[in-house]
Amino acid sequence: MRTIKLHDKYFKTFITADIINQAIQKMARLVKKDCGGEIPIFVGILNGSFMFAADFIRAYEGNCEVSFVKLASYEGTGSTGKIKELVGFNENLEGRTIIILEDIIDTGNTLEEIFNIFRNKRVKQLKIATLFFKPDVFRKGLPIDYIGIPIPDKFIVGYGLDYNGLGRNLPDIYQLTTQKMTNIVLFGPPGAGKGTQATVLKDKYNLKHISTGDVFRYNIKNETELGMLAKSFMDKGDLVPDEVTIEMLKAEVEKNDDANGFIFDGFPRTESQAKALDAFLEEKGQAINGMVALEVPEDLLVERLLKRGKTSGRPDDQDEDKIRNRFNEYQNKTAILKDYYDKQNKYYGVNGVGSIEDITERLSAVFDTL
Repeated sequence: MRTIKLHDKYFKTFITADIINQAIQKMARLVKKDCGGEIPIFVGILNGSFMFAADFIRAYEGNCEVSFVKLASYEGTGSTGKIKELVGFNENLEGRTIIILEDIIDTGNTLEEIFNIFRNKRVKQLKIATLFFKPDVFRKGLPIDYIGIPIPDKFIVGYGLDYNGLGRNLPDIYQLTTQKMTNIVLFGPPGAGKGTQATVLKDKYNLKHISTGDVFRYNIKNETELGMLAKSFMDKGDLVPDEVTIEMLKAEVEKNDDANGFIFDGFPRTESQAKALDAFLEEKGQAINGMVALEVPEDLLVERLLKRGKTSGRPDDQDEDKIRNRFNEYQNKTAILKDYYDKQNKYYGVNGVGSIEDITERLSAVFDTL
């Protein structure tokens, strides 16, 4: 599922191009059967129906005529007030079969005016075909002869439909969404147990766990462009630039665009990364709900890591000086994020000492508020 932004609003995928095409093919076959050997005139209502009309006519396996009209109004003389007319249609319709092609019918107010204008032209038959139909809000007595896809009363864009001029060129239909993902930064120093807790919490809250370490390993192992770029820095002993890291994270988020939200583990590590993450989520109409930090005394963490080093085989977990150096780096660079999120009232400290179950319970109490 894809999310897009048009002007100030966000839309998510609602109906795919494949489903639209199937509906049009079915409608075209039905219309052809009903017309028999007669040559109908298909009339598209601008602006919205241009994509539907083009695809419908291509799908129609028979001779036909095509025209496009637009409903316009002007001030009449005397006491007549506003007069409605169809712009762009000059053909003689007497005795002909007319099929109006509408992209979408909701209340039916505009369609009723168009229908009445055509009905006064002594046509043989006047029918209506609409790709999308909102039965919940349709209040007119007009016969809707052909319906492609009935939909609920939701604001949609794409496939000829727009929001303030944008979105008509999209091949799929998108629905206005106010649904927000739950995005949480799980924070804490080395050995605090973030990975263990993230595994439990992602299942409990149906969130996607994104571990920076896992993302790096995946990209390097699969020799992606970003993975090779990151490896080139790592091989020289340099830090991977923030731009490379955030691009990897973006790709991971995009792959899981239908997720209910994310637990970010190991990212961001710096204020600049946090700002980049905020900017990326803002583009998607999302935000970080909170930073949840596991707080554990350093001496206890050193003890944990030394114990882990006996079984993990990791050399950086077997040297106390190296472990304490990692904590210094954490305090100097990463812990500044506490202030960054605290200023946004998004920092939540959680006691990280105790059993896994006890810590999960404390974290869950915070997650429940988010």
